[in-house]
Amino acid sequence: MMRAPRRIVMLFCVLALLFISSMRSQGQAALLLEEPYGFFGTLNPTGHTAIYFARICADTPTKLRRCEHGELGSVISRYSDVAHHDWVVIPLLPYLYSVEDISEIPDRVNRETVHRLRNQYHEAHLRVLGKDVRKGDFWHGGWTQLVGVSYERRMYAFRFDTTEEQDDAFIERMNRDKNRSHFELFFNNCADFSRKVMNQYFPRSFRRSFFPDAGMTTPKQITFKLVRYAKKHPELHLDVYEIPQVPGYRRMSRTNKGVSESLITTGYALPIAVLNPYVAGGLFVDYVLHGRYHLIPKNPAKLLPDDLAVLTLSGAAKENALTASEQVHSVAAASAVVDVPTDAAANSGLKETVAEHE
Repeated sequence: MMRAPRRIVMLFCVLALLFISSMRSQGQAALLLEEPYGFFGTLNPTGHTAIYFARICADTPTKLRRCEHGELGSVISRYSDVAHHDWVVIPLLPYLYSVEDISEIPDRVNRETVHRLRNQYHEAHLRVLGKDVRKGDFWHGGWTQLVGVSYERRMYAFRFDTTEEQDDAFIERMNRDKNRSHFELFFNNCADFSRKVMNQYFPRSFRRSFFPDAGMTTPKQITFKLVRYAKKHPELHLDVYEIPQVPGYRRMSRTNKGVSESLITTGYALPIAVLNPYVAGGLFVDYVLHGRYHLIPKNPAKLLPDDLAVLTLSGAAKENALTASEQVHSVAAASAVVDVPTDAAANSGLKETVAEHE
């Protein structure tokens, strides 16, 4: 069942947030730490990472532009098996929920609903990737990785400030460089892409390291490096928000783990210890000394669909918006205000929808 139409006060809150966001003088971005899920998430509990930009939007799934008034920004990440592209950009709302209007977001979903919403968005906007792009399955990725992520897992947004100059330089570079797949699970994965993007914004600050994770870059590791960097640079105004998983489609996702943590705290530890106790000992030391960092603060603010505009704000405007949103949700839950239709939508941002390869 779809969400009930927003109450008058909720509609006013959303429009007010969008109006304030259009007046911001700084851009915002967020590193999205996405939890592992399903059977593959059990085998490889590192999860996924992507980067959200409040000022950067999708002209097509493979071309960037500056956002226009009222748009909520977009999410960029590296995926495997998506028409041989190294990265794809999707507007925020479709990325999370496979829809373009807040009023269409379900409170709870089943498999049929998720497939229907994804297919509708694919037909409207993703055919430009090519008609032969696979949908995706257990063994291979596909275009289903790009939309409706909140039906699969919970994620945490580590929001930080950017400047117009940084965003413009990033757009120019990404549109200029050849967008051909470089995906490799161990040393050129989604976290490596995020590391390279972060280095474009903060040069020579996010290096690959042997400890932890045996030289591999993981979502948890790159997030830790952002947290550590932000402590030394308070001007980034780092904040952490939880974007909850929509229940009904899958079991709740699991906590992100690094490589050594995955091997030591799961069933992998026993065969490794039997085959080579020295390797097992090294992994344990790595885990104890480097792999047990905690990233998620206690009770982070949750961003429901009506609160996503908070990601575009900074400073006092952001705090005021969060306070207003909490009050609105409390009033909506405790009162019987008459429901009214809402037309508050997030522009999809995708200008071209032709079914051809770029």
